[in-house]
Amino acid sequence: MGKHSDLLGRHQEVLPSWMALYYEDPISLVDGEGRRVTDAEGNTYLDFFGGILTTMSGYRVPEVVNAIKAQADKMLHTSTLYLIESQIELAEKISELSGIPDAKVFFTNSGTEANDAALMLATQYRKSNQILAIRGSYHGKSHSAVAITGQKAWSATSLYPFNVTYVHGGYKLRSPFGHLPDDEFTQACVDDLTDLLGIATAGDVAAMIAEPIQGVGGFATPPDGFFGEMKKVLDEHGILFITDEVQTGWGRTGEHFWGYQAHGITPDILTFAKGLGNGLAMAGVVARPEIMDCLQANSISTFGGNPLATAGALANLNYVLDNDLQTNALKTGNQLKNGVHRIADDTPEIIEVRGKGLMVGIEFGHEDGSPDTDLTGSVMEEAKAEGLLIGKGGLHGNTLRIAPALSVTEEEIEEGLDKLNTAIQRARTE
Repeated sequence: MGKHSDLLGRHQEVLPSWMALYYEDPISLVDGEGRRVTDAEGNTYLDFFGGILTTMSGYRVPEVVNAIKAQADKMLHTSTLYLIESQIELAEKISELSGIPDAKVFFTNSGTEANDAALMLATQYRKSNQILAIRGSYHGKSHSAVAITGQKAWSATSLYPFNVTYVHGGYKLRSPFGHLPDDEFTQACVDDLTDLLGIATAGDVAAMIAEPIQGVGGFATPPDGFFGEMKKVLDEHGILFITDEVQTGWGRTGEHFWGYQAHGITPDILTFAKGLGNGLAMAGVVARPEIMDCLQANSISTFGGNPLATAGALANLNYVLDNDLQTNALKTGNQLKNGVHRIADDTPEIIEVRGKGLMVGIEFGHEDGSPDTDLTGSVMEEAKAEGLLIGKGGLHGNTLRIAPALSVTEEEIEEGLDKLNTAIQRARTE
């Protein structure tokens, strides 16, 4: 029995059956450097998924590792009952970068917690439990985050703390408005939002929460300006706009530092996670001061913003900014997307290529356009066999998600494209 088989057996004995694992034969990753990882049986891979877009700057970045070691040598934890200098410094930097005037920051451990906090703030500030969410959305695994998740496959319960209305988002391919040009598509979705506010809600609505590019939803990417037009309607009703930047933040889309900036708006609340910690548990919520300070009860965070996490995240953020990884994401992202389009030209089963920067989705379908989930799974397996790790998502599990670290090189993009093309063509002939 190999190491992975032994680990899988132990995993199945003591961990929940609903914890999803990739691959027919799951693997354990034990080491990494740059954009490459090694599994427990000594196989190496080019990692184009980064632990779900989390290892943003790459593995074993000296500046980040050294900051973590230096802090670990002194203290791991204090809690927010005490002043934490690295937390304050990181909050100052994020507040300035967020684009929200005079913003305040609250740190959490995960994107789920960040979205929980954002929903708490919005519903308390607006004195309403009504939330607008986007079809195909995913915002986390907690009770309140599942309540605003617009995907049946990720909705574990119908017992929700909110009154949720789902509105059309930017996934044009399977939208009833998808045949329209971008501007008409956007207007149709805005008209539908206006209609829903009149018939499906009662009184004040607290907020709309949206991912600028849907993550688990398969990197569904709306036309630029889409949420700007949506927000015009929200503003007429005083409804807050929450941008979930858990996957789109920190320059990943290349064109902008935050995903919301493609829409010409300033959000009321912003949530972040994943890439900022580069593997550390680090997330948070940013909001206008009157919204952040609206809670009337005491609160703390035992682990959110702890000294170790904030020291590492601060070093990672500085690394991203000092090395202009956003520009690299734009350059290599265009290279990646152009390469995928070339593959798609010779692959009729690829029915859409979408995304921005280092966030590229590839949707597979049959001749009639229906989702080809089996082929998508086969490509995942063949890519692993080629030494390439990629992700999967979409409403039907038929979309590949490709998201290398922002430090990826042009040579690695070409290598990844070669491996991906081999995997796709081999899967097609199985």
